[in-house]
Amino acid sequence: MTFNGFRPQLIEFLRQLADNNTREWFQAHRDAYDQYFLEPAREFVIAMGERFSELGEGIHAEPRVRGSIFAINRDTRFSADKTPYKAYMDLWFWQGDGQSRERPGYFFRLQPERLVLGAGMHAFPETALHRYRQAVLDPARGAQLEAAVHAVKADQLGVEIGGQTVKRVPAGLPADHARAEWLKHGALYAASEQPATTDLVCSSGFPSVCFEHFARLAPLQRWLVDVLAP
Repeated sequence: MTFNGFRPQLIEFLRQLADNNTREWFQAHRDAYDQYFLEPAREFVIAMGERFSELGEGIHAEPRVRGSIFAINRDTRFSADKTPYKAYMDLWFWQGDGQSRERPGYFFRLQPERLVLGAGMHAFPETALHRYRQAVLDPARGAQLEAAVHAVKADQLGVEIGGQTVKRVPAGLPADHARAEWLKHGALYAASEQPATTDLVCSSGFPSVCFEHFARLAPLQRWLVDVLAP
């Protein structure tokens, strides 16, 4: 199975889904979802998986829905937004053993107008949060975190570091610590975005472009994998 690029029809499908976000419309266009979204997504995941060993061990690229391909259905139970579908493609390549959403990894979001590529975690489970905070406070690992952040931002315009979830250092942690700002994080990730042009997304070289972006973000990913190791 070879990835030859997404089709322009995928971008049009996502645009139309955003404008017609109903179960009736989706079911009427299910063939377009299968042909232009799901099957190429599987091929793309396989193509990425062939390269990920260059970035480290244990990176999962599973070409299935609820593997590396996020379901297009939205969980609306606790959301004010009751639209049933995501008008974008989310892919997730987690690293290490355990539940995929509880591990750091590389993420991909394709919207009709933009592409977001990143690495890290969008939420720390309780055990991971404890290990993260201890690493921030540790002189050696804390310095390695700062070096990793510097590395991913050094030669890249537009890379943002995210994950700060509180405005103040949580109680019980040293508010006057040299790395106190990092103690405000309940997650940690680096991400950048760029226009989702047809020339880019529909190219057979698209996986290589994404891989190069992921490789630049790898220092932060490796730091997280190291400090969150069982």
